[in-house]
Amino acid sequence: MSLKEQLQHDLQDAMRARDEQRKLALRMALTAVQLAEVEQRSDLDDAAIAEVIRKEVRRREDALEMVRQSGRADMIAEDEAQIAILRSYLPQLLTAEELTAIAREIIAKAQAASPADMGKVMKLLMPRVQGKADGRMVSQIVRDLLSA
Repeated sequence: MSLKEQLQHDLQDAMRARDEQRKLALRMALTAVQLAEVEQRSDLDDAAIAEVIRKEVRRREDALEMVRQSGRADMIAEDEAQIAILRSYLPQLLTAEELTAIAREIIAKAQAASPADMGKVMKLLMPRVQGKADGRMVSQIVRDLLSA
């Protein structure tokens, strides 16, 4: 079963169970997938769908940051629940330790010695961790390693 079919199946289950949080999160995810398919004028594969879901998670995390600043506890719980639901459809992310080890390997391979070499390192590192790590976290780890 493809990821899109899994999302559709789980949406139907959420509707039957009257699980409003899950239903809302899955509907938004499927809408984002459909928009991406319309933009590309073709069906997306599982990797592309996972990337769309990852963008939705990131969008909700950014919104959650603003909601926290406003102090709305009811909306914080809703957003956190939706983020957790969407993350369940994504592959497991690399830990900071695993990412640091890979970054050290790439830095040695690229013979990078200063923060000025960050672009060279990121160019080699990102294809290797694409879909397995958050870009912001990758950037921060590489920056820290090159600054040390």
